[in-house]
Amino acid sequence: MAEAVFHPPRRKRRVFESYEAPFPVDVGGKDFRLCQAEIINNNVIVRNPEDIEQLYNKGYFGKGILSRSRPVFSISDPLLVAKWRDINTNMPIITSQKYQHRVQWAKSVLQEQGLDDCSITKILENYTKPLGLPFSRGDGAEQTGNSCSRGGPKPGDAEVSGKSAGSEGAQSPEGQNSSSRSRKSAGSEGAQSPEGQNSSSQEGGDAALDPGSGSRHQEQGDPREMAEGPCHRDPAVLCTCEVKQSPEQRRWEGLDSRECAPEYVLVQEEEEGCSCPEDGSIHAQENFVKKEVLVCRKNPFRIFEYLQLSLEEAFFLVYALGCLSIYYGEEPLSIVKLWEVFSEVKPDFKTTYMAYHYFRGKGWVPKVGLKYGTDLLLYRKGPPFYHASYSVIAELVDDSFEGSLRRPLSWMSLSGLNRTTANASKELMLCYLIRPSDMTAEEMSTPECMKRIKVQELIVTRWVSSRERSEQDEF
Repeated sequence: MAEAVFHPPRRKRRVFESYEAPFPVDVGGKDFRLCQAEIINNNVIVRNPEDIEQLYNKGYFGKGILSRSRPVFSISDPLLVAKWRDINTNMPIITSQKYQHRVQWAKSVLQEQGLDDCSITKILENYTKPLGLPFSRGDGAEQTGNSCSRGGPKPGDAEVSGKSAGSEGAQSPEGQNSSSRSRKSAGSEGAQSPEGQNSSSQEGGDAALDPGSGSRHQEQGDPREMAEGPCHRDPAVLCTCEVKQSPEQRRWEGLDSRECAPEYVLVQEEEEGCSCPEDGSIHAQENFVKKEVLVCRKNPFRIFEYLQLSLEEAFFLVYALGCLSIYYGEEPLSIVKLWEVFSEVKPDFKTTYMAYHYFRGKGWVPKVGLKYGTDLLLYRKGPPFYHASYSVIAELVDDSFEGSLRRPLSWMSLSGLNRTTANASKELMLCYLIRPSDMTAEEMSTPECMKRIKVQELIVTRWVSSRERSEQDEF
């Protein structure tokens, strides 16, 4: 058998982050945090933002469900963020078309609740009306208003306009009835329930403020309270807190406030304005131009980014590191119960987890290798820094390398798999997990069986006849 040649990992050309110390961390140290996850549809999901950041940054565990890898999903349009970069705000900026899509999604959710079209229209109009929320300019000073406009011959100038909302401050009895009928909106679907009462009102009409002027309109009430939008401060507010929640949902601290609080977005819209406002002008109609305006509204349909852990990653965090608790219902599952449940969900879980545990212990970062037709992909440090070096197939065999293989490979399938791996600049590795012949099924029912498992690695290399012939001629 030829001796394997280990090639150094290929570093990525563009790296935009620094490497942090991975797990394990000191259990008694200040950096230790016990994260929580739950099993949903045979998947392990982490929902707390702090837990997501902790697990991914320290070891690159899991994958964002809305992102390619790192859970950094945002509804903001990058082009609009660059266009309005002089407006210093942390609110998402989206186009009017995308906002209308979310309104339609919220409408479909309300229709599923059995509401009539008239009530749905009133609810959405009341919920998506323009709001006056504070945001910061580029110089750090705060401004308050409904919209930030940009247009005309000077696209670089930004001005804040406050629109009167006094007519919307009082709510009609019909609006209250429609709000009370919609209290059964599905918060689990991701749609924010509408408000039945105006949350802010302004004075001053259509007066425009110059960015350099020191005067500004003042909001009624504390702007921080409006930005947080807690549900209990306004009895007419409809939110996901009022939906009947299961004990499993009530258990997540910090999640309820995040889902109940409304999300404010800046929507880029177009409005007509006069570049030369002269009363009685003959060419008044020719002077009208379209201005691009940022209008603050509430997002009627919110989508949250969650971290999805593979079964191997989740069990490693519970069993090897002890920094994760996985819930199914109200109580966390024990290690033995997780071993049993994951084995039922994935019949070859024991084999793949043993390989995952082995390579994690060696300092590699294993990820799912499904896109290359294998079980695992091995990264040095993590996917942001290096390309995957090895594509691993795990097999559980006995002392004599016999047993029912998970993936019996023919010469044709092995050649095709090897060629696919080589085209991706990786090497194919066969990881044999050798168990003693006297090991019983009862011993395999607990993770303690890994103490008696031995591992042998085999790197598959394509034999090139011309290369071998030239090397022999040299000798």
